[in-house]
Amino acid sequence: MKNNPFIYIRGLRKVDHTVFAVNEGQKYYIDPQFGKRQAYSSGQQVKRSIIEGMGFPFAAITFNWEITNSDAKMKQPYHLCNPEYVDQLIGGYMKSVKDKVTVKRRSPLSISAMTPLHPLLGGLENNFESANFDRKNFPAKYKTKDSDENTSGTHNVRVFKMVNKKEVELTSTELDEWLNSKDRQLPAHYYKPNSLSRATGLYTYDIAIDLRTLFCVSRNKLEPELYSETEKELLEKGWIESENVFGKCLVCPEKRRKEIINRLVHAIINWRITSNQSRTFSLMETLALAISTNANKIAYAIRAELKDDYERPAALPVIDENSGADLYLTPLISSIIPGFSGSSDALDQAEEKLKQMLLDFDYVNQI
Repeated sequence: MKNNPFIYIRGLRKVDHTVFAVNEGQKYYIDPQFGKRQAYSSGQQVKRSIIEGMGFPFAAITFNWEITNSDAKMKQPYHLCNPEYVDQLIGGYMKSVKDKVTVKRRSPLSISAMTPLHPLLGGLENNFESANFDRKNFPAKYKTKDSDENTSGTHNVRVFKMVNKKEVELTSTELDEWLNSKDRQLPAHYYKPNSLSRATGLYTYDIAIDLRTLFCVSRNKLEPELYSETEKELLEKGWIESENVFGKCLVCPEKRRKEIINRLVHAIINWRITSNQSRTFSLMETLALAISTNANKIAYAIRAELKDDYERPAALPVIDENSGADLYLTPLISSIIPGFSGSSDALDQAEEKLKQMLLDFDYVNQI
């Protein structure tokens, strides 16, 4: 392991009619080979999901606001920059303050975006779901400033006009006059500003774990990862003085390492994107996992191949048991690729394999 201190993991998941990120709709890119729109979940979102899945308390973040006579402007937030907190140790951090040294720790996990296994095996569906939220079966009640919003068995109608860029609510008399003049109604439907899109298909993601820095924090003063007071605090809490290929470092105590490894491995295998809205939730169930110390082998193990079809381009998912990577297939794989039958404890086996690989590495005596 000293010769190759990296572990590579590739996961294959089935995605059904979901949205990875709900801020301003589903993110996408244009595939250069086929020119199709492809949904994706960023590596940052996957990493966040993994760290949340570990279940450790998050380090507090300080949000800074600059106040003026007329406005309040948000400035760069501050991290604690303390690897005693697992989200800082695994996720990395940076703090840059005027007239003070900048500290920065890169995450030991490199995570790709989750993208379709092949451009023809995933993508976006437009207008999959109407955003119609119908309440016409309840009587309508005009909402005024002083009226009760909580009357059961009704729905509220609030109407306003813009005056000098401010909302001014219409009185019930003004609303009646407007409705009569326009000869129309105001139906109780959910507001739909744009067409909707959903991600569907077979999606894959890759993770690289750098064992050299997983539990080791550099003491290099030229590119510091620690403030002096934090370094002193870690030593008092039993962090071990050592040295790796990057120079002098502090190593997380063994008991704490084992606790983190147990949770980290479980989260890497079983992470979920939990930020989906209720109407767009997908299990994103795992079909296959590949683990290796060779990045090429996980790419061979789970891949797609173009089908020889001149009438219409097509692609087929491929599971290669001769790739050299350790493969773990769940029972769901048989619904996607004929000829394969997975095991109900495949993910448990993958956890044990990955856990042993992390435990076997000598974090204290690397050189």
